[in-house]
Amino acid sequence: MTLPNFAENLKKYADLAVETGVGVKPGDTVYVQVAIDQAPLARLIVASAYRAGAAEVNVQWADDTVKRLDLANLAEDRLATQPPFVQAQYDYWVAKNAKRITIKSDDPDNLAGIDAKRIAAYNAGHQQAYAKLSNAIVTNKISWTIIAAAGVKWAQKVFPHAATPEAAQDQLWDEIFKTTRIYNDSPEAAWAAHVDKLETKAQWLTGLQLDALHYSAPGTDLTVGLPKNHIWKAAGSVNPQGEYFMPNMPTEEVFTVPDHHRIDGTVSSTKPLAYAGNILDGMHFTFKDGQVISGKADKGQHVLDGLLDIRGARSLGEVSLVPDPSPISQSGIIFFNTLFDENASDHMALGEAYPFCVEGGVEMTEEEQEAVGLNHADTHVDFMMGSAETDVDGITKDGQIIPIFRNGNWA
Repeated sequence: MTLPNFAENLKKYADLAVETGVGVKPGDTVYVQVAIDQAPLARLIVASAYRAGAAEVNVQWADDTVKRLDLANLAEDRLATQPPFVQAQYDYWVAKNAKRITIKSDDPDNLAGIDAKRIAAYNAGHQQAYAKLSNAIVTNKISWTIIAAAGVKWAQKVFPHAATPEAAQDQLWDEIFKTTRIYNDSPEAAWAAHVDKLETKAQWLTGLQLDALHYSAPGTDLTVGLPKNHIWKAAGSVNPQGEYFMPNMPTEEVFTVPDHHRIDGTVSSTKPLAYAGNILDGMHFTFKDGQVISGKADKGQHVLDGLLDIRGARSLGEVSLVPDPSPISQSGIIFFNTLFDENASDHMALGEAYPFCVEGGVEMTEEEQEAVGLNHADTHVDFMMGSAETDVDGITKDGQIIPIFRNGNWA
């Protein structure tokens, strides 16, 4: 890298993930999910976690090339299952309340051209092995964070006109450091101030206890019901031990869960979605009584069809508000990575709901969660649908209209 002070900033980034991201404490188990080409960052994170007193740090390595080879060549009887040791590893981390740091650096086009049915079968098999850990994550029983690193092919996708692959990586690392506040003298203090602003908005929205939201924009006319006693969340979360953590860095959103029985109308995506190693673009959904009755994409229709075939993916598990003036949006960059693009735009998620977004939701049985409107699914996929033309109204239980967003910003 030729960025000034890159090594120093990479160490600050690793420390931020450990300290603010998951809040490692003495005696913790930590696991890191990372691609092999990001080994320098992984080593810094491992060292930082041990300095913070971690008892054990596991690293789960990944490789885009191997994943593509697997998806293209795995025997049919192996495609939809994971070896027992994979599930055992995930279950071990749950048993240890392990803190998870995931580093995203994937090539957005890595699985382009692979049969969508094979991708869907592989993802379903992985989800089965991952189920216990997935539940621990969506209920905030463990601390977790997702950050990014500038993989070469991802960087070239974002900055196709860069003079060299290294120049593209430099540009992407620069954006990562900007959006995660690494260039501040104290990134941790900068994050604390940012979180306070987001929390203020979340508390205001929770206090309104709206019955529904109405999203309006070109191609979008959608009404989303909200459950009784819903809670709006912002940047951070708290695990059962009372430890604060930051699930996504960067983040600009406030979000809650919909009542998945009451979603009606149409919604159109406003940014491309990198999903399952493919790019989906120009998506249009029609909802009736909480279910997608029509899902179309200008690009990636076969992959979208596979996504919608996953259990629970035809309804929503999350709705969010992200102001268009947010720094990521104003950069004008399409990152082809949901971690960034969802923080440039209002977004919604097909699939699993977060039970912690309803008062007492984590303690409810699955049947009780369903009764209040929480969607259950084997996936959770965010798609971006906000823009500078988006208006959002809150609808109260007695039918009053409260302006929330006008022209993509807080009203």
